[in-house]
Amino acid sequence: MATVQLRRYQVKPDELENFVKHWDLIIPLRQQHGFDVLFAFVDRSTNQFVWAVSHEGDGDEFDVAAKRLMDSPEAAAVRAKYQAADPSGRLPVELLDEMFIAKVDVMHQIWANQRR
Repeated sequence: MATVQLRRYQVKPDELENFVKHWDLIIPLRQQHGFDVLFAFVDRSTNQFVWAVSHEGDGDEFDVAAKRLMDSPEAAAVRAKYQAADPSGRLPVELLDEMFIAKVDVMHQIWANQRR
């Protein structure tokens, strides 16, 4: 069983294109630590970035793997590349929310509603 996490970020004004350009650094890093990036979208009208990532196991196992990833030298190197572009040393994004989500079998839901 895989656990899926949905993450939504607010990107600093005028940083969205640069953030997306460097997004390619995130995908292989996540894959090296057993994660699969399922999708990523931008909402240019709000300067937000939304993506989903999965990892085998339950939520606790996901959290352990995520901590291992974030504590890794590879993750530190990626953060340094993002931070180098900002004199304050801050990342160009702020995490707005994250949540574990589950796929819904839509056809099953339609069938169940028709039986009522």
